[in-house]
Amino acid sequence: MASSKKTSASKAVPAARKAATRKTPARRAAAKTAPPVLEDVRAQIDSIDRQIQELIAQRARFALQVGKAKGKLAAAVDYYRPEREAQVLRMVVDRNQGPLPDEVLVHVFREIMSACLAQQEPLKIGYLGPEGTFSQQAVLKHFGRSAHGLPLASIEEVFQEVDAGNADFGVVPVENSGQGTIQVTLDMFLTSPLKICGEVELKVHQYLLSRTGRIEDIERIYAHPQAFAQTAGWLRANLPKVEKVPVSSNAEGARRARGADDAAAIAGESAAHVYGLKKVIMQPIQDDRDNTTRFLVIGRRLFPPSGHDRTSILVFIHDKPGALFDVLSPFARHGISMNRIESRPSHQAKWEYAFFIDLAGHVEDEAMKKALAELEKHVAKVKVLGSYPVAVP
Repeated sequence: MASSKKTSASKAVPAARKAATRKTPARRAAAKTAPPVLEDVRAQIDSIDRQIQELIAQRARFALQVGKAKGKLAAAVDYYRPEREAQVLRMVVDRNQGPLPDEVLVHVFREIMSACLAQQEPLKIGYLGPEGTFSQQAVLKHFGRSAHGLPLASIEEVFQEVDAGNADFGVVPVENSGQGTIQVTLDMFLTSPLKICGEVELKVHQYLLSRTGRIEDIERIYAHPQAFAQTAGWLRANLPKVEKVPVSSNAEGARRARGADDAAAIAGESAAHVYGLKKVIMQPIQDDRDNTTRFLVIGRRLFPPSGHDRTSILVFIHDKPGALFDVLSPFARHGISMNRIESRPSHQAKWEYAFFIDLAGHVEDEAMKKALAELEKHVAKVKVLGSYPVAVP
């Protein structure tokens, strides 16, 4: 009898222990809300980092194979395909489900492609210098940090260096969302043989920079005329009596401002870092908070379609009634959207004008071919400036 009780008691102990360790719904919920162990999370991140690094190396090896498949080419510029890069970046955006925003992932993949291309030879990109300009930022955004930037003294010089082959491509500003067209860029296309190969849209934040960082010290401000126009309202309200000195670029203004305590410059954050200046006002001072500048990438040839392209043309018209109608109607008939039109003196004869027109589509599209063929019958000359991928957000 005693033995039987002992057996029953011994069976009850494991059962009690099992019941005590059984995960009830409350315990399971507590386990889910328990904070992760930091060492475990870091181990997972390290493992993922190794996989990412291995995949980047694998991609770089395949990029070299692409170069070999193309055969022996003359220079790095011969390996560059802007339409292919645009397709890759659009796929990055289409695949993205967060938590990182599109802009961050596009930047990461742009740098990977830039480094892979530089295995052949870094691209040489001319831009309006000196170092620290928004044009340099546009170069980095479009070509990545593995490209070699060439700071030049003027927009005209950027065209000249690309045309001469000293730079593979150039990046030049063409329009600002608040201040309109950069006329010198359009005028260069009137005579230059170069083609538009791409576009870059850059948010432009203008800061007031000085050596001391004190607004009461400022007696004169250096800036590009566009920067003065973009900040005119703020300057009238806050520094109405300060002397405004126009210079060739905002970075040049920053370079000058670093030499005196009573001077300031209007420029971007990168110029502050390059020239050792402080922000006088911590917030940007441009009047338009969405201030954006569009840049064009210029090169020596046209590229195939990417699937989402823009075509820029230059049309020289005859001086006759209905001339503008003759320019626009072929595109309407063939269902082609016009994104932009602007007239400039043709520099060929007095009171004769040329129209710069941006169109949706590629010059190899059938509708575009038909529209351009019709247009040529009614105007003095049509010059295709380029067909290129629309800027990836």
